Amino acid sequence: MTFPIANRHIPWILLGISMLTIAGALFFEYVVGLAPCALCLDQRIPYYIAMPIAVAAGLFSREANLGLTPLVLIAVLALIYAVGAGYGGYHAGVEYKWWLGPQGCTGVGAMPNSIEEFQAQLQNINVPKCDEIPWSLFGISLAGFNFLISLGLCALASLVLVRHWCATGVEDV
Repeated sequence: MTFPIANRHIPWILLGISMLTIAGALFFEYVVGLAPCALCLDQRIPYYIAMPIAVAAGLFSREANLGLTPLVLIAVLALIYAVGAGYGGYHAGVEYKWWLGPQGCTGVGAMPNSIEEFQAQLQNINVPKCDEIPWSLFGISLAGFNFLISLGLCALASLVLVRHWCATGVEDV
């Protein structure tokens, strides 16, 4: 049985899903009004790193036969998405109270010029907490969805590597 998606299309799929995921995060932040916590912002970093690499992998994999460069880039993408799944899983675990989160999961504003300004800032601050679930669907938080998306992207990127490994075989050392 073969997977109906060509290897040369997978970097573009990875790019598209990464862009949609970031667009979704920005939608929830700016349209819905859910302020991201520090862990939420950290979870975006793998996508920001992966997007230009996916573009490069897509440009290098224009032929039906993948060369070494797109394979290396896709392997890097698989690792990046695995890290993203780790971020998402960790944050989901913090939200579901499976383990403790970082103590410093707070935002930092501009430095006040006086104690009075500092006290005024403290009274008006509304820092999102990493261990609270601001939104969920079917009992899955946004961090949980990020975990699932990153895991799926890691699996999709790994599919190219598995296909290549199966097609070329492994020599005994």
